[in-house]
Amino acid sequence: MGEKAVVILSGGLDSTTCMGLAREAGYELYPLTFHYGQRHDREVEQARKVAEYFGVKEHRVVDIGFLRQIGGSALTDEAMDVPGPDDPDEEIPSTYVPARNLIFLSLAAAYAEVIGAVTIYIGVSAVDYSGYPDCRPEFIRSMEETVRRATKTGISGNPIRLEAPLIRLSKAETIREGLRLKVPYHLTTSCYRGGEVACGVCDSCRLRLKGFREAGAKDPIPYSKNVG
Repeated sequence: MGEKAVVILSGGLDSTTCMGLAREAGYELYPLTFHYGQRHDREVEQARKVAEYFGVKEHRVVDIGFLRQIGGSALTDEAMDVPGPDDPDEEIPSTYVPARNLIFLSLAAAYAEVIGAVTIYIGVSAVDYSGYPDCRPEFIRSMEETVRRATKTGISGNPIRLEAPLIRLSKAETIREGLRLKVPYHLTTSCYRGGEVACGVCDSCRLRLKGFREAGAKDPIPYSKNVG
């Protein structure tokens, strides 16, 4: 077995593609899933299924209830609606969760240091990223330097690498990679509304469906609307 990699696994399309890429690179996979009070917490169960599919040695699910307590996002605050296709576009949409990837990567770095992982994978994209500031290359570069300076392994000359292999890819390009790797997209969910069946109209569903169309493939999950 190769070196260890922590994969931030949401149960969605992008993070599942990262699992496939990390496996192809020869890493022993240690997926880390965050339950942060998201209204679409069905993704946590899907992450468990994805981790089982990959046959990982250990899959940790971490509870961060504080993100729901502070709210500030349509994904964590029941008083806010998840935007649909008829809502006006925003530079940074209401589905942005304040500092989410900053928090996720900080916890992933602590976990990686403890288990001796050399790499952390995160499935952010700067092409199809909805304007979220914590999905940009400059954030990833800055965070990697912060992890280097903040950890024992980093200051000892063995820094933990942050890998964002999808950061320059469109959703269609990501899907093509996943299809090549035969990752289990049928086990994933991307819907922000969190129903048993994906809504097909929220930002995340529409971006996913558009990606499959542009990739020339059929999305294997069902939708409540007649979409495809």
